[in-house]
Amino acid sequence: MEPVYIDKNAALINGCRRGDRKAQFEIYKLYAKAMYNVALRIVNFEEEAEDVLQDSFLDAFTRIDNFKGEATFGLWLKQIVINKSINQLRKRKVEFVNIEEVDVAEENEPAEDLQWKVEEIRTAVAMLPDRYRVVLTLYLFEGYDHEEIAYILKITEGTSRTQYMRAKMKLNDLLAKRGA
Repeated sequence: MEPVYIDKNAALINGCRRGDRKAQFEIYKLYAKAMYNVALRIVNFEEEAEDVLQDSFLDAFTRIDNFKGEATFGLWLKQIVINKSINQLRKRKVEFVNIEEVDVAEENEPAEDLQWKVEEIRTAVAMLPDRYRVVLTLYLFEGYDHEEIAYILKITEGTSRTQYMRAKMKLNDLLAKRGA
């Protein structure tokens, strides 16, 4: 039997299991900002990110008994946020185009001096088409590999890799055009 991870917020999580509103509010305060940022990077609209955040916390508190403590509560909640964000994109009828895997330049391209300002990068990422932005976000910011992204988005692993590479190229183009 594998050891169960003991979350540093176990007392608050147990309070949430008992329906303690104060514990729920404390958990919300601890995780809301980070989870909002995850949702915003995926859905790209503040209002939708706020809706995703609220739905995610409601879902988490409703299903708190499903949290087994095998990982941190934050990781469990993040998975809920990511799934709800992707569902929100699907509600917008965003279709992730399944394209055949194409030969794309390997990642050993010559290193260029890419010292972009954070706000310029955020703006450029927000300008990416949804399918590129979502794959880029899941891979770079959320740490998923292409196999996991393919499973989450219901695309092939090759499509995930291709969309990631195209997102990087498009992002570089956008940043270069902005003079960043």
